[in-house]
Amino acid sequence: MQTPANPNLSHVWNAALCALEESLGSAEVDGWLRNAELLALEKGVAKLSVPTSLHQERIQERHLHLLCRALSVNRCDLEINELDIEQMISSDERNVSFAALPLVTNKTEAAAQWEPESQAPECPTAEPLLLNHEYQFDNFVVGPCNRFAHAAAHGVADRPAGAFNPLFLHGSVGLGKTHLMQSIAHRLRLNNPAIRIAFLSCEEFINHFVSSIQQGSVTHFRERYRKVDVLVVDDIQMLANKERTQEEFFHTFNALHNANKQIVLSSDAPPGEIPALQERLVSRFKWGLVAEIETPCFETRTAILHKKAERIGIELPNEIARFLAEHVDSNVRELEGTLTHLHALAMLNGLPLSLPLARQALGSERTARLNRIVRMDDIIAVVITHFSVRLVDLQSKSRSKSIVYPRQVAMFLARALTDLSLEEIGGYFGGRDHSTAVYSIEKMESRRRVDGDFSSLLADLERRIRNS
Repeated sequence: MQTPANPNLSHVWNAALCALEESLGSAEVDGWLRNAELLALEKGVAKLSVPTSLHQERIQERHLHLLCRALSVNRCDLEINELDIEQMISSDERNVSFAALPLVTNKTEAAAQWEPESQAPECPTAEPLLLNHEYQFDNFVVGPCNRFAHAAAHGVADRPAGAFNPLFLHGSVGLGKTHLMQSIAHRLRLNNPAIRIAFLSCEEFINHFVSSIQQGSVTHFRERYRKVDVLVVDDIQMLANKERTQEEFFHTFNALHNANKQIVLSSDAPPGEIPALQERLVSRFKWGLVAEIETPCFETRTAILHKKAERIGIELPNEIARFLAEHVDSNVRELEGTLTHLHALAMLNGLPLSLPLARQALGSERTARLNRIVRMDDIIAVVITHFSVRLVDLQSKSRSKSIVYPRQVAMFLARALTDLSLEEIGGYFGGRDHSTAVYSIEKMESRRRVDGDFSSLLADLERRIRNS
């Protein structure tokens, strides 16, 4: 980095960091501000050097106002000075022998009664947990898509380092991974207020590691994360392509696991599908329990909406909940956001909740898709592609299961997405009468209500039809 022109700038910067720690906490300051450098301070403008564009974005989005106030300036200009982590590591650091602790092979020893260690004098004091009070087990809606992961999280919260260590949760964005992880932390803290929990994102772990190398405080970094009772790391896929941080996390993992401490990880992909992740880490991530959280089915989405409405104090009519659940099927976060938008529209305009207002809350892009006329040809094109059948087969008299099933799905989708009558739907599929169409549609509807995977399939097919 550049050397400040004024030697007093380092004192000014250290004083500002101390002030910022009081308002932001040491974890945030260590991860994002301590490795910045004050280059100039004059005429109400501060010029800082930051190591990466990621640091620049974080500071500008979250801390710029507080930073200007701490430095008593009107403006802070950030200059990016990209760092190569490999170059920052000294030859001495490279040559350190990271001998991993021996793995526990005695099953009885591994299952020994788990107790948090008393606070040792040399261990850093646990930092306060920044948790969302709404992210607790009581507020988590359980359905077929997440029941296994929810039960596993409960097991970890009730018996840390017992059966599931590590617990590895994976699934797409916005499906509830962070909710379950915070629920675990809340329950553990409730059961034992003295427990030491490190809860952070993988991005924060990486930045703390980079900062510790810059400041020559790697030993302190290791104590910080290897002396806790529970380590919870969100978005562990961020380790991809970061060889040195992977090595550090590997030894942190070993130290905690061998000390019979609980580890909880989350990712958007299962361990084996995280790109450029060391095989030894993949293996360790699979030691405990790997649990997937899937896209919620229609019934679960409806229940989530009612639960959210209850929390924000509104009465949500069933028809509006079902309407939103039908058309927002990507993730829970977006589903709840749409309800919040609907509530805001009603409050700001002094209107009651209604279907037209719900349609407005979906946004112009979704509304355009809803208003688009779906043709039978659109449905057939998606169904025959997905099931690898031919239109002539769907319209034939064949009663083969491989033909009957996609035919019934097509009839169900035609009834749901078009204005065609039952007679018209039955007639399209080989001249069948309306009673055959009724039977097929009712059979698919019954299955949709009890089979989460099938409900997700129908939602996916509908999405593809509307987007075609």
